[in-house]
Amino acid sequence: QVQLVESGGGLVQPGGSLRLSCAASGIAFTLTTMGWYRQAPEKQRELVATITSGGSTKYADSVKGRFTISRDNAKNTVALQMNSLKPDDTAVYLCNALSTITGMRDWGKGTLVTVSS
Repeated sequence: QVQLVESGGGLVQPGGSLRLSCAASGIAFTLTTMGWYRQAPEKQRELVATITSGGSTKYADSVKGRFTISRDNAKNTVALQMNSLKPDDTAVYLCNALSTITGMRDWGKGTLVTVSS
């Protein structure tokens, strides 16, 4: 059974930083592209960043230069370092696992990030 458990969300002031983590189990982690998505109230879910098992990364234009995605294949974890946070970054952040073998996609339950003064 696939489990993706996010942690690290919370309330932060504009300009601040947060680090999100996602612990994965029940998947072949090294055969999986990991990613972070986010969903703000009344908005569609959007891609934030992805990272392949080899470490290749992709970012949404809105977070380039501010967010960094990383993974630890030994610990089956993926992290999202978020700096220079803006109120527009407020959303539920969801961890995603995409199997490069089956094409199946799994989701975590999400962690809420609120950027407000």
